[in-house]
Amino acid sequence: MQQPKNAYFEKAVALLEKGNADSSFIYFEKAKDEFLLANDNFNVARCLINMGVNLYDAGDFFGAQETSLEATKYLDAKIDKQRSLLCHLYNTIANATDELKHYNEAIPYYHLAIQYSTDSVYTLIYKNNLAVCLRNAKRYIESIKLSEEILAKTPPETADYAKFLNNLAKTKWIANVSYNPVPLYQKALNIRIKEKDQWGKNSSYASLAKYYENNNADSSIHYLNKQYQVALEINSADDQLNALRGLIQVNGTYSQRYLLRYLVLNDSIQQARAAAKNQFALIRYEVEKNKAENLRLEKENTEKQNRLIRQRAITGASIFLLLLAVGGGTLWYKRRKQRLELEAENKVKETQLHLSKKIHDVVANGIYRVMSEIEHNEDVDRDGVLDKLENMYHQSRDISHNVEQQTITEVPYNEQLASLLKSFAADHRRVLIAGNDAEQWIDVSKRIKEEVKHVLQELMVNMKKHSQAEQVVVRFEKIDQQLTIYYKDNGVGMPAEKSQGKGLANTVSRIESLGGKIIFVSEPGKGLSITTNIPL
Repeated sequence: MQQPKNAYFEKAVALLEKGNADSSFIYFEKAKDEFLLANDNFNVARCLINMGVNLYDAGDFFGAQETSLEATKYLDAKIDKQRSLLCHLYNTIANATDELKHYNEAIPYYHLAIQYSTDSVYTLIYKNNLAVCLRNAKRYIESIKLSEEILAKTPPETADYAKFLNNLAKTKWIANVSYNPVPLYQKALNIRIKEKDQWGKNSSYASLAKYYENNNADSSIHYLNKQYQVALEINSADDQLNALRGLIQVNGTYSQRYLLRYLVLNDSIQQARAAAKNQFALIRYEVEKNKAENLRLEKENTEKQNRLIRQRAITGASIFLLLLAVGGGTLWYKRRKQRLELEAENKVKETQLHLSKKIHDVVANGIYRVMSEIEHNEDVDRDGVLDKLENMYHQSRDISHNVEQQTITEVPYNEQLASLLKSFAADHRRVLIAGNDAEQWIDVSKRIKEEVKHVLQELMVNMKKHSQAEQVVVRFEKIDQQLTIYYKDNGVGMPAEKSQGKGLANTVSRIESLGGKIIFVSEPGKGLSITTNIPL
């Protein structure tokens, strides 16, 4: 079946083949949006899978996991054509998880890649990846058995056979240090030399150097030099680093010279990878920002239709309430006394809860916010800090008299939110905000604004205290008389025992008091996502 034309997709593939990963990522994102409009789920998944591979190659393993998992939503395992995509994306997820050293978590994804594979060659590759992961997880018996099964099904004297044989020898040696892997290593190396497999030769030299590291320094140095030369030829920076690291450890005579090369190369690699990660993060942020802007424009174009829908809803609700009042009048009179007593009791409880929230939000979180600003600003505005403390003093005094807090200075609400959120940024933490335009808050009531500010302050305080996040994204969206707030960080996630803390309990209570709903999605070690929906 011929694929539909998509200029963005073709441009992305061409850029990917040229090695322009960041530009390729942008065009895959644009192609994905076009395929979504066309309801072409298969090609949406193809874009996401390629984006996941881009992120993996750039060293953003968390991003690779997230993007590849998103692709699963657009694929159906019952369709043969789509099974081949499933095996590729599950292999990418497994590889990223393995790179993060979560070996036992990666193993099920390798099994899924094997399960959905429709090509015998890819199946053997996925099984070999699984065997290596089992070795990393120290499940040596399973790894050796699987490697032997793979070898039995692989044509001998081929590059794949040499790779599988080398992995089997390495596993047997790691599992039993008295085992001599050299005969199998040499056999694999001879095949790779014959096949002119440079990447394979690099692997063989690394394996031989590692074996001789502790029992024959001259042999280890010999193979490390060979590995370094091949790594230069294939332009593999990681393998150059590995060879130099080995030479520093084994060859004391020239270790200073090797160390200098190692440090220069390592700095260059780390800078390049950090730049790539930041670039991909910026691209994804800009995409989210553009989507929010498009939604705002769509809202303006459909404003008349929305007004008509609201008018019909109000009319229908009025008729329903009238019928309800007529039909339930008798019952209301009978239960009036009981309801009034219950309302009085709830009012007392609500007042207690309200005062408790104010003490927590005004005194505790307010002071913590001032501390955060002082901590992350080299030039402290002494007068500004004193003004804020004086403001908190007046607010806390008002609490004892149970009066409403008064805003000291009239600052636009979107600027208040921006100032609040940005106060939690630091050298090691980025805070990104999208959709916080002044127009976004025009029709929102004062009560909702006040509760939203308290909720965001509580979330950011909890993030700073517990999450260890390096990046936080907060996005606002208002569609069809509903305000939605998306919060996401890449921290350690929220342990189950933390979900019942007083601060978070107040957050849930605030949103529910507005008739809204708040959803926490957390996986320990993978960050926290929170979606808040509030009807307007």
